Amino acid sequence: MKHNAMDRFIDGIELIAAGFVGLVAANIFISVMLRYFFAIQIPDAYDFGRMLLGILIFWGIAATSYRGTHITVDLLWSSASPRWQRAIDVFATLVLLFVVSVQTYTLFDKVRATYADNVLTYDLNLPTWPFFALAWAGDAAAVLLIAVRTYRLIFHQDLDTADHAEKPADRG
Repeated sequence: MKHNAMDRFIDGIELIAAGFVGLVAANIFISVMLRYFFAIQIPDAYDFGRMLLGILIFWGIAATSYRGTHITVDLLWSSASPRWQRAIDVFATLVLLFVVSVQTYTLFDKVRATYADNVLTYDLNLPTWPFFALAWAGDAAAVLLIAVRTYRLIFHQDLDTADHAEKPADRG
């Protein structure tokens, strides 16, 4: 399979999302084990956990939005003709692009406000804005990937066919 620069970029985003899944799981597992067996608590484990989970969610949106592997209800889509299926896919992706773009704009405002207000973690007094900035970067990556998906859906006939052919069990 030939990988161009965009495919490698997409794979990189998916790898980043997977890395945050590992970080969230490790934070929870290590925190629970230390608390249960040694009565030790990691400073700011709760703050790190909630902020890492937020980062994971936004990078996960980027990873799933491009592949079209997010949860869908395709009752109407499955009964439509291929031409209407394509129109539905393009419309849905355009709506997703708009929604995630607005979300990215508002999240950037949250990053700015968190930085300006000097919001710190409870135990270690670490600034929280870098965590919000990482989440925003994932959301910005989602906008980019959804824009690429939209372009490919409109101008490359094979993208939507290939996507739906990979997951027939998810449709309907």
